[in-house]
Amino acid sequence: MSKILIASDHAGFTLKEKLKNFLEKKGIGVKDLGTYSKERCDYPVFAYELAKDVSEGKSTRGILICKSGIGNSIVANRLPGVRAALCHNITIARLSREHNDSNVLVLGSAFVKADLAKRIISAWLNTKFLGGRHLKRLKLINQIDKNIRVDTRR
Repeated sequence: MSKILIASDHAGFTLKEKLKNFLEKKGIGVKDLGTYSKERCDYPVFAYELAKDVSEGKSTRGILICKSGIGNSIVANRLPGVRAALCHNITIARLSREHNDSNVLVLGSAFVKADLAKRIISAWLNTKFLGGRHLKRLKLINQIDKNIRVDTRR
């Protein structure tokens, strides 16, 4: 992986800064889409920008951080082709890659401290999609996504 996107709101800012350093020390390039301070802001703005780049194929993976991770998950999963996974432990992070081919990792800074977040990220980055029966399910999800877009155009 050449570069990973990362973004947060004010509640995830401190964790994001720690994780950026962690990723860069591992030799992974990081593109920070904001926020750039602890000043209060609105998470949908940053979640949308990151998910849009993943949805459009400009990047293959991203990491979103807010206080609970729920809002970022809701926003990111609205975009076609984005499979955002809210992960609070290593097992869920691995399963999100093996079974769902998640391309956006969502962390809640109120529930995941930096050391655990680093282990979650390592597991998420180093786990491959298993394919097989899971590929069939991903294709079903993609078809549902296409059907929704067609229905909204009518």
